[in-house]
Amino acid sequence: MVMQQVFVKFNNAEQVRSFVNMIGTLDANFDMGSGRRMVDAKSLLGIFALDLTQPQKLSCNSDDASVMEKITPYLYTERLV
Repeated sequence: MVMQQVFVKFNNAEQVRSFVNMIGTLDANFDMGSGRRMVDAKSLLGIFALDLTQPQKLSCNSDDASVMEKITPYLYTERLV
């Protein structure tokens, strides 16, 4: 199994809810956070405990290429400093 890491950013609470609902249907483990603070990305409360004003690292254990396609709308594509 391959660990894939990307950065995601949410614009509002509805986007977070939509994201959690979508990945909840996938058969893969997801962790999200920055620095030492990591949470289960399938946990709505866990995600809201993070600093959502900043991009968050999303780690996924899956070989399924469609997983990355499904999270594309939430990807943070600007350059990180």
